[in-house]
Amino acid sequence: MYYPKFSITNRILTNVAKIEAAKEIIENAPLVPAYEAKFREEAIIRTVHFGTHIEGNPLEQKEVEQVLAGKEVSARDRDIQEVLNYREVLKYIEGVKEKPLMERSLLDVHRRTTKKILPPEQAGKYRKSQVKVSNSRTGETSYVPPAPNQIIDLVRSFFFWLSRVGSEEINPIIKAAVTHYVLVAIHPFTDGNGRAARALSTLVLFKEGYDIKSFFSLEEYFDRDAASYYRVLQNTSNQSKDLAKRDLTSWIEYFTAGLAIELARVRDKVQRLSVDSKLKSKMGQVPLNERQLKIVEYLQQYNQISNKEWRSLLPMVSDDTILRDLKYLMKKGLVKKRGSTKSAIYLLK
Repeated sequence: MYYPKFSITNRILTNVAKIEAAKEIIENAPLVPAYEAKFREEAIIRTVHFGTHIEGNPLEQKEVEQVLAGKEVSARDRDIQEVLNYREVLKYIEGVKEKPLMERSLLDVHRRTTKKILPPEQAGKYRKSQVKVSNSRTGETSYVPPAPNQIIDLVRSFFFWLSRVGSEEINPIIKAAVTHYVLVAIHPFTDGNGRAARALSTLVLFKEGYDIKSFFSLEEYFDRDAASYYRVLQNTSNQSKDLAKRDLTSWIEYFTAGLAIELARVRDKVQRLSVDSKLKSKMGQVPLNERQLKIVEYLQQYNQISNKEWRSLLPMVSDDTILRDLKYLMKKGLVKKRGSTKSAIYLLK
């Protein structure tokens, strides 16, 4: 049975601690806007864009958004299809996160990833020929994956390990990192290996309770510095021709650092949209628009807001609109009013 080789370093422990802390804040934010759906949609757009862009898809993020919205975009059919396919992969992941993770999951993900891109006999099927991974700039071979006759044994051995290692033995974040690397290293398909590996890694996180409201996009971290992403993968693979002998520690450090950075970004956004935790027990989640959020944030910082202050805070918004927002906040029990309308002071309740 394949058993990945790695060490738990201080860097990994620090990254995991940051991830766990951010996860706790995000999942228990006392006030998350009703447009959580909007956050999730933004994460999907970023995941699809950066997850395909790192593989060479030229569409800009705005174009990806338009494609996902069903709008026409001037681009190659293949580029558009890759975007549509990856959205379907993310839907699939969301739908099967409660089911057992098996070899079939990998094949299903790959079939969706390469729909209408690879011939039917290759989509969701292991490659039957030897391939090589080349540097897109120099054309030099950077990695030669295992031979076709080794693929089935390697994949099944890995899933055997994955299905038998509980979270009490290996942290789910580390399991996700290992999944990402091993599937990229085996390179079981003729095309779409990177997308399939990243998707399975995300599925591991989701299955282990780390979906974190589906607010994050690890693909953005990888694509923002693609050179580092591929360098860490290549350095790990260059250690030995034998997968079992490769030490994955550096890769896991890189992977966990990326997730920590991404979740810190999400955490900061959620914290800006949250009020004092004591409010949660009173009223739970409250939908707020951008103007209302600005008012609540101001009240958190300064405790009160006057007519003059909210006019300065929202200079392009009419008095009537702001007063409606304040009435809404009072109705929801977030804010109380002191004094008459002209000289009123509003405070967090």
